[in-house]
Amino acid sequence: MADAFAPRAKNYRERVERSFAAQRVMRALGVSLARVAPGEVELHLAHRGDLTQQHGFLHAGVIASALDSACGYAAFSLMPPEAEVLTVEFKINLLAPAAGEMFHCIGAVVKAGRTLSAAHGDAWAVRGGERKLVAQMSATLMSVTGRDDVRPQNGA
Repeated sequence: MADAFAPRAKNYRERVERSFAAQRVMRALGVSLARVAPGEVELHLAHRGDLTQQHGFLHAGVIASALDSACGYAAFSLMPPEAEVLTVEFKINLLAPAAGEMFHCIGAVVKAGRTLSAAHGDAWAVRGGERKLVAQMSATLMSVTGRDDVRPQNGA
């Protein structure tokens, strides 16, 4: 899906890595950055008992958080060097219980705009080497510049 997109910042991969490292919630959830390409990001998350709901499935809020970041960073990878990214809205469809050993969340840009971008996300549960689609997200992301309250963090 992202093959047609060209990043506007030469160091797009480093920008994504640095910004992702500053997301404390992703660190708290154990989400890792697995792959960055122009307009596409893949995040990985291992199953953890402390992230489950009452039936032992990974909580929908955890899946939504990881998909939101995957979509956001997919859009961010195409933004100009002076821009930061914020989510404007998202819709998630929970398609199956999030039962698996590992979860792969893939965000891909559908349309990269000057101010607003649209992205699609898929969350896959991996169990015994087999993948099952458990959620899909549609997201709108905003390119933000010139705001003192939205600026790069130091990765701490």
